[in-house]
Formats: sequence, structure tokens, C-alpha cells
Amino acid sequence: MRKRERGKRRVRRVVVVVPSIFTLANLFFGFWSMVLAAQGDFYRASWWIVIAGILDTLDGLSARVSKTGSAFGAQLDSIVDMVSFGIAPAVLMFFLLFSPQETFAWVFSYAFAVCAALRLARFNEQSDSGHKRNFTGLPSTAAGMALAVYYPFTQTAFYQAQLQALPWSQIMIFLMIALSLAMVSNVEYARLPRIGVRTLRGVAGLTVHLIVLWFGIFNRDIFFFPMGITYVAYGMARGAVLAVVERGDEESNEIDERPQLVIHETDERQRKSDP
Repeated sequence: MRKRERGKRRVRRVVVVVPSIFTLANLFFGFWSMVLAAQGDFYRASWWIVIAGILDTLDGLSARVSKTGSAFGAQLDSIVDMVSFGIAPAVLMFFLLFSPQETFAWVFSYAFAVCAALRLARFNEQSDSGHKRNFTGLPSTAAGMALAVYYPFTQTAFYQAQLQALPWSQIMIFLMIALSLAMVSNVEYARLPRIGVRTLRGVAGLTVHLIVLWFGIFNRDIFFFPMGITYVAYGMARGAVLAVVERGDEESNEIDERPQLVIHETDERQRKSDP
């Protein structure tokens, strides 16, 4: 009996440690990305941030499946995400776009890192309220990876043939500003649908994951950057539509709640006949 209990304790300890291993591996690839960006190896630096994002997903998944989530793990995950999806993408953009300019354009990288920190701090504050179907504000993971996969996209034949003439330095500055504001906004972004085979929603979620996996393996350079931009634009467009609809509902409710003056015809006749 004692041997069985000891064995269960050891298994339990291993299960508890697994999410933290994924988190520290996430930190490893985020730090390595910054080293490669400083050396000018932008292609690998970009994909290491994506690998960090995959490890971040596995971290949360393993914690939920094993039911070993803890306050320590949540704080460690937040600190690591700040490095991998706040600082690493900002450093990558600095060496890729702003370093040759010798101006104060690096401020855009700093602003992105600041907004990522604010986003993560707000997420930690709201994480005690339970699981939600949507994110409030663009997740820092999505924002960081959207920036990271820009350089691989520039190496595709489609980009070099059709898009290379565009003013990408200005476009990327605008994109960094948009991503920074989206992270600290109240715009809701949908989570990836859950995987399942028993319900139609679960099957749809499985289909979405398989499509992303297929393109991620065979067409990753040309697929991820447009997908990231689409996800960001979708959230902003959805938030704008919902804001207009809610404003219309509020105005209609205000009209309905206004006191209405009703004069009955009999009361008016009686008032005129009285001396």
C-alpha cells in the first residue's frame, strides 16, 4: 500500500511539473529569438516566436487536462509571455525595420511591449472570474505572432511579385500601432473553437484546427501572416458592429422610457365646460 501511495505521489509531482516545463521551453525559444534577431537571422527568429506560442498553448492545455493549474504557474506563464510575445517581437521589429533608420522609430517597439504588459496584467486580474468564451482585448500571443510571421511572408514568391512595391515600413508601423491598441482595448476576440466529435460545434472546431495544421505545415510562410491580420481585423470589425448595435438599442430604450403626456378627450371637454 505504501509503495502504491509513493508511486501515486511521484506521478502527481511529474504531472504538476509538466506545465512549467512547457512554460520554460516557451521562454527558451522567446529568448533565442531575440538572440537570432540581433544576429540578423530574422527567419528563424520569427518562427521561434511561433514555436513559443505553440508551447504556450500546450502549457495551458496540460494544466487544464491534469487539473494542476496554480497561482504560481499563472504568474510564471504571464512573465514568460511578456518575454516571448511582448519583448521578443518588439526586438525583432526593431532590428528588422527600425535599427537601420537611426531615428526614434524604436519607440513603436517600446509601445508594443508596454501594451503587451498592460494586456497581461489585465488578463491576470480577470482570470479569477472563470473561463470565458471570448478574450477581452487582443491576446498578446496572437499580437506577437502576427508581427513575427511578417518576415517569413516577405520571403514568399507572392509577396516579392505582387506586394514588394508597397511602403511596408509605414504599413508595419501602422500595424504595430493597431496591434498595441487592440491589446489594451475592450474589443472581444473569439477563442479557437474546442475540439470534439459528439457535437456539431466540436466537429467544426476539429475542422478548423486541422485546416490550420495543414497550412501551417505545408504553406506556413504565406499562410500565417494573412491569417493573423484577418483575425485582428475581424475583432475590430465585430467590435465596431456591436458598438453600433448597442448604441441603437440604448437610444431606443431611452425613447421608450421617456414620460409621455396623454390627454383624454373626455377630460378636455370637461375642463372646457367647467366655469
